Amino acid sequence: MASVVTVGTALLGRTLGGLFNCRPWPASCSSVCAAIRRLSLDNTPSAPPKRPLNAYLHYLVEQQQIIFKQSPDIKVSEKTKQIAQAWRALTPDQKKPYELAANDAKLKYKVELAAFKANLTPAQLASLKEERRQKLAKRRTMRKKRKLTVLGKPKRPRTAFNIFMAENFDEAKGATSQAKLKNLQDEWHRQSETQKQMYAQLAEDDKIRYQNEIKLWEEQMIETGHEDVIRVKQKRRVQKLLRMKVKANQTAAKTTKPSSTLSTTKSKKTSEE
Repeated sequence: MASVVTVGTALLGRTLGGLFNCRPWPASCSSVCAAIRRLSLDNTPSAPPKRPLNAYLHYLVEQQQIIFKQSPDIKVSEKTKQIAQAWRALTPDQKKPYELAANDAKLKYKVELAAFKANLTPAQLASLKEERRQKLAKRRTMRKKRKLTVLGKPKRPRTAFNIFMAENFDEAKGATSQAKLKNLQDEWHRQSETQKQMYAQLAEDDKIRYQNEIKLWEEQMIETGHEDVIRVKQKRRVQKLLRMKVKANQTAAKTTKPSSTLSTTKSKKTSEE
């Protein structure tokens, strides 16, 4: 009987040794129990489960492997473009397997997330919630920046030092960008007030340029339905200007309409005579 127990513990020890990717554990009951305790501790998640892939991303992962085998030298951007075009060309029936896989992954994620949260303290839950809030805020900021770039928001005005640095950066001394910046800062402080005044005037001109461009751009954004990118302080001003423009156009249309009708009536009378 003892030999059977010894053999059984030895087999369990080898199994645990394979799980831990190391040599087999000693065939003793105490060692096996310790290994089981360590295994249970290792299964405790230290980070929340990764969010599941949607249907398109499931398709993307699958197709990336296929395209990589067929054309290993293809650029990532070209590969992604091809996959996106192929996805749009799929029929609903062809997309269904990927949608089912995405639904299964979503359900599995919910179960894993619930299990993960069940082992957290209230303080850890609060910390997790704050971390997620910060990630979402960062993501919204990045999306807004990309949107502003696409919509062509005017570049902010440069300071006098920014203009000075842009003009002299290539010729500045230093092996790295940080070294060049440090040398330019020192050189800027050595400039006379007269020399600095020239850059200050350029900065003032750039400020006026920005003010004019941003006003026109914000008016265009409201007209095209992109009010979310307008500066909060300027939104009311721009909306007021647009209402005044609409009212002026309506007034102009009313004043020009009778004159055109009158000219039409006069032409009719002339033709009758």
